[in-house]
Amino acid sequence: MLKKLLNKKMLKNEKGLTLIELLAVIVILAIVAAIAVPAIGNIIENSKYNAAKADAINVLNAANIYFTDEGTADGGTVDVAALKAAKYLDNAGLFETATTDEVTKAAGGNKLTGAVKYSGAKTATFTAATIAGINKDDQKGSGTPEAIKE
Repeated sequence: MLKKLLNKKMLKNEKGLTLIELLAVIVILAIVAAIAVPAIGNIIENSKYNAAKADAINVLNAANIYFTDEGTADGGTVDVAALKAAKYLDNAGLFETATTDEVTKAAGGNKLTGAVKYSGAKTATFTAATIAGINKDDQKGSGTPEAIKE
Protein backbone atom coordinates (compact mmCIF):
# COMPACT_ATOMS: atom_id res chain seq x y z
CA MET A 1 0.00 0.00 0.00
CA LEU A 2 2.84 2.34 0.85
CA LYS A 3 4.38 1.63 -2.53
CA LYS A 4 1.17 2.61 -4.30
CA LEU A 5 1.04 5.93 -2.49
CA LEU A 6 4.68 6.67 -3.27
CA ASN A 7 4.17 5.81 -6.94
CA LYS A 8 1.19 8.20 -7.13
CA LYS A 9 3.22 10.97 -5.50
CA MET A 10 6.10 10.44 -7.92
CA LEU A 11 3.80 10.57 -10.91
CA LYS A 12 2.40 13.89 -9.76
CA ASN A 13 5.91 15.37 -9.53
CA GLU A 14 6.88 14.34 -13.06
CA LYS A 15 6.91 17.19 -15.53
CA GLY A 16 6.16 17.06 -19.25
CA LEU A 17 5.08 19.27 -22.11
CA THR A 18 1.47 20.29 -22.28
CA LEU A 19 -0.30 20.59 -25.60
CA ILE A 20 -0.22 24.40 -25.36
CA GLU A 21 3.55 24.42 -24.82
CA LEU A 22 4.05 22.09 -27.75
CA LEU A 23 1.88 24.28 -30.01
CA ALA A 24 3.81 27.38 -28.91
CA VAL A 25 7.11 25.75 -29.91
CA ILE A 26 5.68 24.74 -33.30
CA VAL A 27 4.40 28.30 -33.94
CA ILE A 28 7.80 29.79 -33.07
CA LEU A 29 9.57 27.36 -35.41
CA ALA A 30 7.12 28.22 -38.20
CA ILE A 31 7.79 31.94 -37.77
CA VAL A 32 11.56 31.41 -37.87
CA ALA A 33 11.21 29.25 -41.00
CA ALA A 34 9.01 31.85 -42.70
CA ILE A 35 11.72 34.46 -42.16
CA ALA A 36 14.74 32.27 -42.98
CA VAL A 37 13.60 30.54 -46.19
CA PRO A 38 13.22 33.71 -48.34
CA ALA A 39 16.50 35.09 -46.99
CA ILE A 40 18.33 31.92 -47.98
CA GLY A 41 16.69 32.03 -51.43
CA ASN A 42 17.98 35.58 -51.96
CA ILE A 43 21.49 34.56 -50.94
CA ILE A 44 21.45 31.78 -53.55
CA GLU A 45 20.17 34.12 -56.30
CA ASN A 46 22.82 36.73 -55.44
CA SER A 47 25.53 34.04 -55.55
CA LYS A 48 24.43 32.91 -59.01
CA TYR A 49 24.45 36.52 -60.23
CA ASN A 50 27.95 37.05 -58.81
CA ALA A 51 29.06 33.84 -60.57
CA ALA A 52 27.84 35.31 -63.88
CA LYS A 53 29.88 38.46 -63.22
CA ALA A 54 32.96 36.36 -62.38
CA ASP A 55 32.56 34.41 -65.63
CA ALA A 56 32.35 37.72 -67.53
CA ILE A 57 35.59 38.90 -65.92
CA ASN A 58 37.28 35.62 -66.91
CA VAL A 59 36.14 36.11 -70.51
CA LEU A 60 37.48 39.70 -70.51
CA ASN A 61 40.84 38.57 -69.08
CA ALA A 62 41.14 35.81 -71.70
CA ALA A 63 40.30 38.32 -74.43
CA ASN A 64 42.97 40.67 -73.09
CA ILE A 65 45.61 37.95 -73.45
CA TYR A 66 44.26 37.06 -76.90
CA PHE A 67 44.41 40.67 -78.11
CA THR A 68 47.95 41.05 -76.72
CA ASP A 69 49.20 37.86 -78.38
CA GLU A 70 47.49 38.56 -81.69
CA GLY A 71 48.43 42.25 -81.80
CA THR A 72 44.81 43.21 -82.46
CA ALA A 73 44.15 46.90 -83.09
CA ASP A 74 41.50 48.85 -81.20
CA GLY A 75 38.05 47.96 -82.49
CA GLY A 76 38.92 44.30 -83.08
CA THR A 77 36.50 41.72 -81.72
CA VAL A 78 36.54 38.13 -80.51
CA ASP A 79 33.82 35.85 -79.16
CA VAL A 80 33.91 33.12 -76.51
CA ALA A 81 33.94 30.30 -79.06
CA ALA A 82 37.07 31.75 -80.69
CA LEU A 83 38.76 32.19 -77.30
CA LYS A 84 38.06 28.54 -76.48
CA ALA A 85 39.19 27.34 -79.90
CA ALA A 86 42.46 29.26 -79.54
CA LYS A 87 42.93 27.79 -76.01
CA TYR A 88 42.81 31.15 -74.25
CA LEU A 89 39.80 30.01 -72.25
CA ASP A 90 39.25 26.50 -70.91
CA ASN A 91 35.79 26.99 -69.50
CA ALA A 92 33.55 29.99 -70.09
CA GLY A 93 31.16 29.10 -67.27
CA LEU A 94 27.73 30.53 -67.98
CA PHE A 95 29.01 31.97 -71.26
CA GLU A 96 29.20 28.40 -72.61
CA THR A 97 25.50 28.67 -73.45
CA ALA A 98 25.28 32.41 -74.14
CA THR A 99 23.42 33.30 -77.29
CA THR A 100 25.39 36.50 -77.85
CA ASP A 101 28.84 37.32 -76.58
CA GLU A 102 31.55 39.49 -78.01
CA VAL A 103 34.58 41.25 -76.61
CA THR A 104 35.76 44.41 -78.33
CA LYS A 105 39.28 45.74 -77.88
CA ALA A 106 39.21 49.37 -76.79
CA ALA A 107 41.80 51.83 -75.51
CA GLY A 108 40.06 52.20 -72.11
CA GLY A 109 39.79 48.45 -71.63
CA ASN A 110 38.14 45.57 -73.38
CA LYS A 111 34.35 45.71 -73.53
CA LEU A 112 32.07 42.71 -73.22
CA THR A 113 28.65 42.63 -74.84
CA GLY A 114 26.41 39.67 -74.21
CA ALA A 115 23.74 38.11 -72.05
CA VAL A 116 23.69 34.94 -69.96
CA LYS A 117 20.95 33.17 -68.04
CA TYR A 118 22.08 32.67 -64.47
CA SER A 119 18.96 31.41 -62.69
CA GLY A 120 15.88 30.10 -64.43
CA ALA A 121 14.61 32.94 -66.60
CA LYS A 122 16.82 35.60 -64.99
CA THR A 123 19.43 37.05 -67.31
CA ALA A 124 22.56 39.09 -66.68
CA THR A 125 23.11 41.49 -69.57
CA PHE A 126 26.50 43.03 -70.28
CA THR A 127 26.50 46.10 -72.53
CA ALA A 128 30.03 47.26 -73.37
CA ALA A 129 30.98 46.18 -69.83
CA THR A 130 34.54 46.57 -68.64
CA ILE A 131 36.18 44.78 -65.71
CA ALA A 132 35.97 48.00 -63.67
CA GLY A 133 32.28 48.37 -64.51
CA ILE A 134 31.54 44.79 -63.53
CA ASN A 135 33.45 45.15 -60.25
CA LYS A 136 31.61 48.31 -59.22
CA ASP A 137 28.20 46.82 -60.05
CA ASP A 138 26.29 46.47 -56.78
CA GLN A 139 23.02 45.09 -58.09
CA LYS A 140 21.51 42.03 -56.48
CA GLY A 141 20.64 38.90 -58.42
CA SER A 142 17.47 38.41 -56.39
CA GLY A 143 16.02 41.57 -57.92
CA THR A 144 15.78 42.43 -61.59
CA PRO A 145 19.30 43.49 -62.58
CA GLU A 146 19.75 46.09 -65.26
CA ALA A 147 22.45 45.85 -67.90
CA ILE A 148 25.98 46.01 -66.54
CA LYS A 149 27.87 48.75 -68.34
CA GLU A 150 31.19 50.54 -68.17
